[in-house]
Amino acid sequence: MENTEYAYRGDAYIDGIAKTFESRNYFSLIVSFITGLTIQLVQQFNEIIWINVISGTLVGLVVLYVLKRFSKGKTIGDIAQVKEGKVEVKGSELFVDGIYVSNLLGSENASNLFQEEGLAVVIYPNEEHFRISLDNYGQRQAALFEATRTLGVKRYHFTRKEYAEGRIVITLVPIIKDIDRLIEAVKKTPLLESTKKSHAVMDTNLVGRE
Repeated sequence: MENTEYAYRGDAYIDGIAKTFESRNYFSLIVSFITGLTIQLVQQFNEIIWINVISGTLVGLVVLYVLKRFSKGKTIGDIAQVKEGKVEVKGSELFVDGIYVSNLLGSENASNLFQEEGLAVVIYPNEEHFRISLDNYGQRQAALFEATRTLGVKRYHFTRKEYAEGRIVITLVPIIKDIDRLIEAVKKTPLLESTKKSHAVMDTNLVGRE
């Protein structure tokens, strides 16, 4: 179904999805094993079946909760600020907050369409080393995919990185013109496993996100 989407997920995103589903299989095995083991242990001290089942279920739910919290991945919103960008069209060239994006707006109709209906967001990394993840093309492609999936695409969609400060641009002409939904979609884009080169990104907060 990749060829039918507004924008490609990209190989890195698909790889991340595959790893997520694989990890769920291991989670189910661990929870099932501990639930069954609990029932067997409780059964040695109690012969009432429903008490054994309830005990195993409660322990299984606790283990599932801990595993989910421990394995919960981070998103772009955890390591960066996502803000609305100002779209500017100069001739056939597209700029967002002064960042050159594309020169593919060849016709006057295309330029007017982007000027009137185009939306853009700019991603600002919270720390310099977070650029290692955000500059990755697979990560930027994933953010663009989530943006286009959320709002649809009337025409055109681009992603571009700015080298000096590490800003990332996501811009498109959407079907639904809603900048808040666009910002939220980009913020909630998961950080891909293949881009997690920083220890600060890889560390998981078991209690909750910082």
